[in-house]
Amino acid sequence: MSDEDLWRVLHGIADMPYGAGQIAALEQLLRRVDAADDRHLAFVTRMQATTGYIYGGEPAKSFVTFSWCLSEFDRDPQPYHQRHLHQLLWHFKYMASGLLKFPEVPLDRTYAVLDDMERRYRAGGHSLQAVHKHRFRVAEHVGDVEAAAHWYRLWQTTPRDELSDCAGCDPTSQVGYLADTGRDAEAVALAEPVLAGRLTCTEQPQAILTALLLPYLRTGRGDQARDAHREAYRRLRGNLADLWDIADHIEFCTLTGNEARAVELVERHLDWLDRPPSPAAAMHFAAAAAAALRQAGPSTVYRRAAEGRPAAEVSAASLADELAETATGLAARFDARNGTTHQSEWIARRLATQASGEHVPLSASVRRRPARPVGDEPVVEQSTPASSADRARRVPSGRAEPQVVTLPVDAGPDDLLDLAEQSWGRHDRATFRAALVAFDDRFGSAELPARTSAHRLALRASERGDGDDIDGAIKLNRAALELYREAGEEVAAETVAGRLGVLLTRSDEDTDEGLLLAREAAEVLDRLGDAGQRAAGHDRVALALLHRERWADALAALDRVPADAGGDQHLAARIALHRGHLLEQLDRVDEARTVVDEARQIGRELGVGEVVTGACLAYARLVDDPADAVAACDEALAAAPADAELPVRVTRARALLAAGRAPDAVDDFVEAVTLCVERGAEGDAFLRWELANAYQMVGRLAESAEVAEEAVLGLDRLGAQAEADRCRHLLAGVYAGLGEIDPALALLEQLASNLDGPDNLPHRAQVLEEAGGILYDADRDAAAGERFAAAAEAYRLGDLPLDELRAHRREAYAWFWADDPDAALRAVEVVDGLAAKLAGQAEPPVLYELAMAAEAGARVLTGQDRLDEALSRLTGVPDRLRSIEAFGEAAQVEILIGELLLRMDRPAEAEPLLRRVLGGLPAASRQVRQTAWLLARALDLLDRPAEAAALRAEHDLDEDD
Repeated sequence: MSDEDLWRVLHGIADMPYGAGQIAALEQLLRRVDAADDRHLAFVTRMQATTGYIYGGEPAKSFVTFSWCLSEFDRDPQPYHQRHLHQLLWHFKYMASGLLKFPEVPLDRTYAVLDDMERRYRAGGHSLQAVHKHRFRVAEHVGDVEAAAHWYRLWQTTPRDELSDCAGCDPTSQVGYLADTGRDAEAVALAEPVLAGRLTCTEQPQAILTALLLPYLRTGRGDQARDAHREAYRRLRGNLADLWDIADHIEFCTLTGNEARAVELVERHLDWLDRPPSPAAAMHFAAAAAAALRQAGPSTVYRRAAEGRPAAEVSAASLADELAETATGLAARFDARNGTTHQSEWIARRLATQASGEHVPLSASVRRRPARPVGDEPVVEQSTPASSADRARRVPSGRAEPQVVTLPVDAGPDDLLDLAEQSWGRHDRATFRAALVAFDDRFGSAELPARTSAHRLALRASERGDGDDIDGAIKLNRAALELYREAGEEVAAETVAGRLGVLLTRSDEDTDEGLLLAREAAEVLDRLGDAGQRAAGHDRVALALLHRERWADALAALDRVPADAGGDQHLAARIALHRGHLLEQLDRVDEARTVVDEARQIGRELGVGEVVTGACLAYARLVDDPADAVAACDEALAAAPADAELPVRVTRARALLAAGRAPDAVDDFVEAVTLCVERGAEGDAFLRWELANAYQMVGRLAESAEVAEEAVLGLDRLGAQAEADRCRHLLAGVYAGLGEIDPALALLEQLASNLDGPDNLPHRAQVLEEAGGILYDADRDAAAGERFAAAAEAYRLGDLPLDELRAHRREAYAWFWADDPDAALRAVEVVDGLAAKLAGQAEPPVLYELAMAAEAGARVLTGQDRLDEALSRLTGVPDRLRSIEAFGEAAQVEILIGELLLRMDRPAEAEPLLRRVLGGLPAASRQVRQTAWLLARALDLLDRPAEAAALRAEHDLDEDD
């Protein structure tokens, strides 16, 4: 590789984003540069490497490259050294700051660097303002309060110059000092004009916003604190070099009562501790993370794999202890180096951080501070003997308040169990639980008849089944069945046998036994039971068949149930819901809708919210009009018991999206995620994914990105790679919309890597093509050409020739704009070969791609001054585009034809063509000015200057444009 090639590579690396990729490229280039023995290139490459190491998260390596450059500068001064003198002097600031962050580096070495920095600044006639600032930072680090105040005053009173930190970074350090010394109001006032101005530094505005978090919070500016957190963290979250500042955001989340978000940030960045930018950053992050995890309660945290450590769920408490030990150990090392106790004292305060003051909502996905709901737990009141109407009186007092249930004090064990049984059938969970609590309190230790013990076991089984403890419910029902049979209670035994059969069909046990039990029980109840028991028996057979997905057989079993369900309206409502579900599965939608509407009506009449909710949710699934689905969900939400609110919110959110009411859907998705977190329910990662999509639909891209990042982390944790990758795809689009090109590209690269199987070729190709499009729009054309070429190859392997043609066409454009004519011509040759194979097909997509391929080839040939060839390619292309109503593209091709005619000195042909195109373009079209300019040029060549001048005046064109 020639020196010229090496310089070109260096310039390309300078355009790369900071991080591991750029560092790897720089180190590879350094090896080649040293082998080439070009001192100038070696010097400049190491200067670039110093900056790359600092901002890429590996500052220790910058000490080596800086020392090499400084030694080279002093040993044998060259003219090119002077061109880089300012940058070399600037790097002294990096060294003074960086050396301080490594406890193994003696403090004397930092002082020596500062002394050398001061000497060189004085010799060059520069201000010592930056020197004073870094002496202040050393004094602050070691805890020398008086020295820090002295150097702060000098820093603030010494004139700035071109070696001073930028207009954002200097105030950031000032804000930090003012906040640390209790002068929060001054800190906020100082920052206001800075934030109102234009900040172009790599570290801004995220650094000053991070410094303002606590001053905003402590001066009552909660909204500004929240906004500062969101904006700054978004800019920091992808940069290993910013681990220290990320720790500040974790601490802020803990302080403001956002424990769940604090733990999410810890999880997201925890593996960075395996490769921290410095021991100081590791110490600060470990302390902030430990404090956050200590507020997390009895929970687990997902820790990614590292060398010698597999990925695993780890106890938050044990991880907090580990991180606290890490932080205190590092602080002790710093103090040993510094000869003070300042760092240990500072870390001890960080470890003691906990929520204080008013809760400040920060999350875009969790609405309130999570708390366990208590509204469904009944309060039992005892009373003197009362009428049967008063024995189970329930007084609801709102979802957030406990329900009051009054029970008679003289109720015997069978009375209480019968009351519980009746309440269960009426969906009265509060009275059911209250009766069982009273039974256990009064008779739990008493010796009872087998029938009574069996009844209690059967009801306990119902509780377990309701809580999805199927195995526990099966065991209890088996025990109850045995006791009932011992007691000779045949009807009760068969009732329990039927329930057991249904449970078995829901479990991993042999479902043949379950179906057999349910059927045999129904036959016995047909002979011995009353009308309600017979109806319930056949309903259980239907449920057993439903669980085995034998929809038609299950429906036939329900057909044996009388229309009035034996006179039990509660049972009739449940059967209607079951029937509706079966009809839905059989795609008999109209019938299903009618049946669930009947169930909804029964639920309304009975005043049973659980039935109304279930029927409304089923109805919402069955209607075609999203507005009807939303209305059904509204009713369900009003009727839903607390434990049913989550599915209602999710269904309503989806219905709102379908109805075009995405802003309202966002609110329901946020509430659904909050409920998931509050209840410790699984699935919040999937809901966050849907919420991120809703945020994107309403244009709230920053919140969409935040929530999608949370979703990806959660989906990865669940091992749901397909869903995680789909969410990554969404997130890449959001990043692109935010202008965050490099994070978008990183995600697309990861997706392309994940989609490496032969079955995934079309998706892999799509991802690569999207990456090419992002790079192309960002004017990174050479990289775009490479991605388009890779996409085309994936399309070829997937036998998708039309998509392959499009990708190669886009590749040709990219190489054309990258000023690589050879690569562009090679791409055109491939395009021509593919176009020849597709020629003759009349489908509009094929016609479109063939036309645009011709246009791409013409542009590339035009760039090579092969004008005749370019023009011949475009013959008939505009008409073909218009035939498929691609009018904008047809105009674009005709403009190119007009340009070619002018360059070929054929203005008489160009003029009418361009005039016709100009007359047909929309007034606001970006093509108007280009066409008008070409037309004016044609008029000039036709010696019609007055018309040309008038046209230029009409379109505000300069003749020299």
